[in-house]
Amino acid sequence: MASARSILLSALLLAPSIHAQNFGGSGRDADAFSYVQPLNTTILGPYGHVPAVYPSPNATGAGGWDEALAKALAFVAELTVEEKAWMVTGVAGPCIGNIAPIPRLGFTGLCLQDGPLSVRATDYASTFSAGVSAAATWDRDILYERGYALGEEFRGKGAHIALLPVCGPLGRSAYSGRNWEGFAADPYLTGVAMEETIKAVQDNGVQATAKHYIGNEQETQRNPSGSADGFTVDQESLSANIDDRTMHELYLWPFANAVRARVASVLCSYNRLNGTYACENSKAQNGILKEELGFQGYIMSDWGGVHSGMSSIEGGLDMNMPGGLGTYGQYWDAGSYFGDNVTLAINNGTLDETRLNDMIVRIMTPYYHLGQDSGFPAVDPSGGDINTFSPKSTWRIDFNLTSERSRDVRGNHGELIRKHGAAATVLLKNENNALPLKAPKSIAIFGNDAGDVTQGFLNQVNYEYGTLHVGGGSGTGRPTYLVTPLEAIKTRAAQDDALVQYWLNNTLITSSEMPDLWIPKLPEVCIVFLKTWAEEGSDRQSLSVDWDGEEVVASVTKYCNNTVVVTHSSGINILPFADNPNVTAILAAHYPGQESGNALVDVLYGDVNPSAKLPYTIAFNSSDYNAPPTTAVNTTGVYDWQSWFDEKLEIDYRYFDAQNISVRYEFGFGLSYTTFDVADLAVEPLAANITAEPEALDILPGGNPALWETLYNVTVSVSNTGEVEGATVAQLYVGFPDSTPAGTPPKQLRGFAKVNLAVGESKQVGFELMRRDLSYWDVVRQDWIIPSGDFVLSVGLSSRDLRQVGSVTPISA
Repeated sequence: MASARSILLSALLLAPSIHAQNFGGSGRDADAFSYVQPLNTTILGPYGHVPAVYPSPNATGAGGWDEALAKALAFVAELTVEEKAWMVTGVAGPCIGNIAPIPRLGFTGLCLQDGPLSVRATDYASTFSAGVSAAATWDRDILYERGYALGEEFRGKGAHIALLPVCGPLGRSAYSGRNWEGFAADPYLTGVAMEETIKAVQDNGVQATAKHYIGNEQETQRNPSGSADGFTVDQESLSANIDDRTMHELYLWPFANAVRARVASVLCSYNRLNGTYACENSKAQNGILKEELGFQGYIMSDWGGVHSGMSSIEGGLDMNMPGGLGTYGQYWDAGSYFGDNVTLAINNGTLDETRLNDMIVRIMTPYYHLGQDSGFPAVDPSGGDINTFSPKSTWRIDFNLTSERSRDVRGNHGELIRKHGAAATVLLKNENNALPLKAPKSIAIFGNDAGDVTQGFLNQVNYEYGTLHVGGGSGTGRPTYLVTPLEAIKTRAAQDDALVQYWLNNTLITSSEMPDLWIPKLPEVCIVFLKTWAEEGSDRQSLSVDWDGEEVVASVTKYCNNTVVVTHSSGINILPFADNPNVTAILAAHYPGQESGNALVDVLYGDVNPSAKLPYTIAFNSSDYNAPPTTAVNTTGVYDWQSWFDEKLEIDYRYFDAQNISVRYEFGFGLSYTTFDVADLAVEPLAANITAEPEALDILPGGNPALWETLYNVTVSVSNTGEVEGATVAQLYVGFPDSTPAGTPPKQLRGFAKVNLAVGESKQVGFELMRRDLSYWDVVRQDWIIPSGDFVLSVGLSSRDLRQVGSVTPISA
């Protein structure tokens, strides 16, 4: 006889989800992502609406996966119904996520591990720079190099699936707690970063995971609130209500790059999307991801992001993570909507077995395509000892963990992390050539971010002392060592027989009379280290630096007229001290990983000429930013948490440009120890008889291949006009014609190229403009359209330092 609990779970699985229903009414926008007032507002409350798209499309193997698809089909044919059910359901085990082995078929299961910058739940792994740091390099080679090294470590630990990279959040709000896990507040730069990272990871035979799909632009109320039994919901998750054009041109854009790169998996997000939970949103998963973009892999849920059975399965979800019997959160402690309930649904005819088969085919096709069935390392048993998501006491099956324990997979990656950290350090201010340092004999270090951590390597929000090299949550990493700025500066200063003094207590610094501290006299340079914490599960409360950092700077600069400020931050900080004449230099070092101090010293002393650029905009005031998170609701309705993306396409620099708002440091800004110029813009057409609508070609991963065809090649000459060798990033921005629908930003990034130049050297760099780059999403025609008229092409060294201007007219009026 079935238990009461299993009957309840079956009822939940088989019942239609209220979030997946269609309701008529008038909406805000007449497009595929429109707000619709539900018929019964008393019961449902106002929430967004997306049209239903059923059935979930079957995988076809398009894009070179046909041989792997055939193997996956043969594998599925050997499975029992019960085995099929658990192929799509996570179980407790040694990894953050686990698919159980099937010994009789020689299938050893699947190991899924966090995260974006490290193999988190293991030992002897590296902690790389965060996504925001990688984006700040604006360097395709580094993006690939970082991804490849990460892939090596995941493979070495036996992780089949790496839960990276991140393009959601994109950066709609400056306050989002997870912006640092992603790359840039721009879809083009983020899209390139996604593509390079995915290719690199999967070149190791490791499956990459694009996340979090989609609209996951804040952490507040990302999960429903309710009772501890896991079934009663008081208020549903926040609904990200996004119009169709904004969805395509901003938030979907980098996911299209990910699918084009043949990403194995896409992880659906916690939030609702226009009223429907993302993991059961049939329009987003079936209609856009699997049909429009031609995605051939599988959609897995974020951990605990499943809130229905049949609605999720029919809505396109292929894998439920972490499954049941876990210990991490209340919403899946009681069990899984999948698992045995899938078996029940097949046996009673509620679920068509062909849908279940496709779910497994999608899971196994990338497994075979990447050769994971042959010679892939076994799971490192040490992960099972460290994994707090599912301790060994919760395991219900034997994972046969007999391989070598505590394998050291770090290789020479420390050298790469040092190189990447230096390349990601943005020089924002450099008055009187304060940097690079010129062998000072007396250095004073200030701030609680400079020295060793005092409460363990895994930093937390309330850890006052110690340098901050990564953020918190599932995207963090635990290093095997950490080079602090203080340690690195002392080591480097010893070469000059310099005196290094340091004060690491912010309270002391802000309250003491600084002249009493100098030994024996005023230092030649003071370096202040500030930090800003951010983490999964909560949004930032302020854009100021933490721990009274602004007051620390004020206190030091009262007496030190050569003060260098360094920030380790998740991203945007308001920097009022930039106006202080005694602050001679500012460096934004972001989250650089385990070689933090060495990477910084390389820049401070000029061993590396800074070349990083901001992947976001720094405004003068916090109030200058739009699109703050929805932090509270004043009512108690189940569906009352709503976030209307009414700013549409105007996020970050697009907003500041559209509203003509002055900023402190613009998107794409970053100084060097040398100077550069840009000249000789030229445009070469590569296609004739360009049509407004793309040719209707068979869909491949990434969508219609016509969208990825290059229409123009734009070139400029970049010159080093300064006195030292250095690198810079030439940036191409496109302004659309007046015929484009209202709300189009004044200009949008559509190309970038990093180039290293000797003194006096010039090089030509090129940018390929694809059809997608010159198109907008037409909500009526449901297609990408090139508008008629002149496009303005501007190339420069930042979004507001544009040196060369040209134009093209693909479509005559």
